[in-house]
Amino acid sequence: VWASWRQQPTGLIYPEGLSEGKVTLSCQARASPAATYRWRVNGTEVQVGMDPRYTLVAGNLVISGPQPGRDAGSYQCLAINRCGAIVSRAANLKFGFLHDFPPDVRSPQTAYEGVGTFLACQPPTHYPALSYRWYLNEFPNFLKPEDGRWFVSQLTGNLYLARAEPNDTGNYFCFTTINMDISTKSTFSKANQLTVLSDGGGPGAKEEFPNHHFVLTCLSRSPAWCANLSLLFSLPVSSPVPKLRWRKVEGLLPAKAGKSAQSPTLTLPDLSFDDEGLYECEAYNSEGSDTYQGRINVQAQPEWLQVMSDSEVEISSELHWSCVAAGKPRPSIRWLRNGQPLSTQVNGGRLKIVNLALEDSGMYQCVAENKHGNVYSNGELRVQVQAPDFRLRPVRRLVPAARGGQVRMECRPRAAPKPTLFWSRGTELLVNNGVLMIHNISRADEGKYTCFAENYLGKANSTGHLSVRDATKITLAPSNADINQGDNATLQCHASHDPTMDLTFTWALNGAPLDLEDPAGPFHRVEGETVGDLLLVNGQLSQAGVYTCTAQTVVDGASSSAKLVVRGPPGPPGGLVVKNVAETSVELRWSRGYDNHSPIGKYIIMGRSTIASDWKRMRTEPVNIEGNAEMARVIGLLPWMDYEFQVIASNILGSGEPSVPSYIIRTQQSAPSVAPSGLGGGGGDRHELIITWTVRENTEYQNGDGFGYTLAFRAKGTESWTLVPIAHVDSSRYVHTNVSLSPYSPFEVKMKAFNRRGEGPFSQIAVVHSAEEEPTGAPASLNATALSAFEIQVSWVSVRQPSPEGILRGYEIRYWRQHEREAAADRIRTAGPGTAARVAGLRPSTRYHVAVLAYNSAGCGPSSPRTTVTTRRPPPNRPPGNVSWRTEGSSVTVRWDPVKALHNESAVLGYKVLYKHEGQASLKVLDQGQTSVKLPLPSDNGYLVLEIRSWGEGGDGAAHETIVSRDSGGPPRDMP
Repeated sequence: VWASWRQQPTGLIYPEGLSEGKVTLSCQARASPAATYRWRVNGTEVQVGMDPRYTLVAGNLVISGPQPGRDAGSYQCLAINRCGAIVSRAANLKFGFLHDFPPDVRSPQTAYEGVGTFLACQPPTHYPALSYRWYLNEFPNFLKPEDGRWFVSQLTGNLYLARAEPNDTGNYFCFTTINMDISTKSTFSKANQLTVLSDGGGPGAKEEFPNHHFVLTCLSRSPAWCANLSLLFSLPVSSPVPKLRWRKVEGLLPAKAGKSAQSPTLTLPDLSFDDEGLYECEAYNSEGSDTYQGRINVQAQPEWLQVMSDSEVEISSELHWSCVAAGKPRPSIRWLRNGQPLSTQVNGGRLKIVNLALEDSGMYQCVAENKHGNVYSNGELRVQVQAPDFRLRPVRRLVPAARGGQVRMECRPRAAPKPTLFWSRGTELLVNNGVLMIHNISRADEGKYTCFAENYLGKANSTGHLSVRDATKITLAPSNADINQGDNATLQCHASHDPTMDLTFTWALNGAPLDLEDPAGPFHRVEGETVGDLLLVNGQLSQAGVYTCTAQTVVDGASSSAKLVVRGPPGPPGGLVVKNVAETSVELRWSRGYDNHSPIGKYIIMGRSTIASDWKRMRTEPVNIEGNAEMARVIGLLPWMDYEFQVIASNILGSGEPSVPSYIIRTQQSAPSVAPSGLGGGGGDRHELIITWTVRENTEYQNGDGFGYTLAFRAKGTESWTLVPIAHVDSSRYVHTNVSLSPYSPFEVKMKAFNRRGEGPFSQIAVVHSAEEEPTGAPASLNATALSAFEIQVSWVSVRQPSPEGILRGYEIRYWRQHEREAAADRIRTAGPGTAARVAGLRPSTRYHVAVLAYNSAGCGPSSPRTTVTTRRPPPNRPPGNVSWRTEGSSVTVRWDPVKALHNESAVLGYKVLYKHEGQASLKVLDQGQTSVKLPLPSDNGYLVLEIRSWGEGGDGAAHETIVSRDSGGPPRDMP
């Protein structure tokens, strides 16, 4: 028995000159009994065993020390057993080589800056195809073509430079690589010296394709066609560097081209016959463009559409086998028997053998082939010769049948050639063929029936017994029913049958069997010995129809049907079309859908636009659409807006599914009806009037194309308006510049929208001021006072307000140390008209210069006269020490040692005591002139959180933190 090939030989390329290696061509077949193997090369049998270089290992052919002159060729494996022989596909053994580049020095080349050039690779002789790269000056400094100026042709190896630059000067080497099945070899050329001169032709050259390259490359293979295709074009020599784009002349460029549609290499993955056609590459820059075209003709190796299969056929009969294959070019088909060609009894893909003989048995193959490859299909033919034999297919020993019914008894012995068949009952001859049919059966038909078979090799017979049983009958048939959607329904079905046999009930809906075993499904059995009722739970519209109950035994069955009507909401209306599209309304027409056995009461219309993805109910005329209507008008739409609509029907049982959405329509255009909003402005540079407004993010208020704005403005108190058209929809500001503009002058502004159909209304008038100028007045009477070692108080007399230069925003205080320059001053700003502020974060015992300037939106005015201030000495950086306490009832007395100031520290004027009870959020402050304090304790057994620090002119000193509890005998505990 033949199954299939487990492994067939595949072609390979072996390195020429590698004499110590081996080549293994694989061949393994699934066959019983096991196959033996032979090999052919170029149609001649390989003499395994006679030539020590050839070895057969489990069907695989191993060639030791392969040599191009002796071993190159096309190899095929033959697998042979007693059933016949089959031939594998052909596998080509080829030898690869790559010679060295010639040793001759290459001529230097010159190019001019901004102009293109190319360097020729001139590869050495080789097989198979090479891959090419170039490196500059030294290995492995390979060029990267991604920057768009370089392109390496994988057809010729030439290097193309679109625009030369001075730093391109150098020595260029062509690096070639050959990939074989078991090794890779590379070699590189002599240097190509390129010098780029700066006084050449320069930019402005029109694109040209000096050397067009068109390559069809199959990057991988599938049984049907090349899976990937690349079109390669040389980059045109031009400046500026051109951009590239591809198009399909005779249709749309396939989307699968992706980003390669803008690169020198157009790649089409998963190539199909739809990709055939004329393609064009265009190179373009600011100076012009040039194009080149190439045609893709997709071809494919053969692929089977219909194959042969194993056959067992009687002797003297006919055999018909067909093989059908697709491919391009159209494949031819030839036939093999046991590995040898068949020329007779063959008509293309059809094989016909008449009057089959035993010697026709064997292994047959049909081979479909074209120039891209071939495919094989195998089949085993067994010609049978045998006397009649009932051992494998006897007549059924017991054949039950129902009274009044019919029965079919078959006689199918194994025999070759076909035997003569006849049936008998006792001595009575019944029919002279292999099928006995008995109709309208009665008890008298019960008994034994024998089939006799005979051919020239012998005869045989087989007997069966016909047993007559009572017929199955429906005794309670299902009745028609009518329910609402969601209701339950029970359909009854009872039957009588022969008590010696089992009875089974099945149900079908509109001829399709129902699944009654799914507990989560809608259909359930209500079953007894002769009861097969059907329970439908939560009936739906889709479950209406004709229900058929079938009571079945092994010999017969009986059926009865009933109709179930399910009433529910209407089905979707059909044929929705949009007519008479106006600016704010459209007309809809539709056809009635199924009412699902309950009259349609009304319709509603839903719609959505491009600016709102959700469906919403539309306003209509008439407001209420009656159930017999098939037309209505939708009103209240926006002009020049895309809409689509649905219609929903409803009845007393609810609303149905919506109709299929209409095609998208666009309402007619009209003049804008809404004025722009958010009018305002102000600020900017001197002599500018800036006007701003809110940009509409969508087309909801545009009402048509050619949309823009008309801006009107005038100085407040004047009569004439200046009108400015603004055509850009996304504009949100306008700047008017006039050297005669006074600072902070009030202007009245208004705005309206326009489109091709007309103008809309003006907005409300807004008042906008021209740009401010810096204040001209300086604050006076500046005073600075030291508050501590780290903070000063600054005060001044305000500038004149209101001011013609603009609105005062506040004051800027500048301060810098005595030895620093004013340019390095620190700055803080106040907001509003206040005339005093504190400056913190200063250094202790440091002299500062201070100045104050008024500012507005245009900047700062002149500086006040500066003043100086010296911060106080710093407070002691040591906390109070030796803190202790004593509890006295509900209070505690805390004592500490005094803090003594050093000569460079400010004197201690007293102490601050901050405390809080356990669980409290804020600290209470006591100002103490003594070194002790009496504090209340918590009423419970809680504790007291305490901070003690000195203070003086320089500020607060370091704090001592502790926790005080009622345990007066314990030492103080520091804060964690």
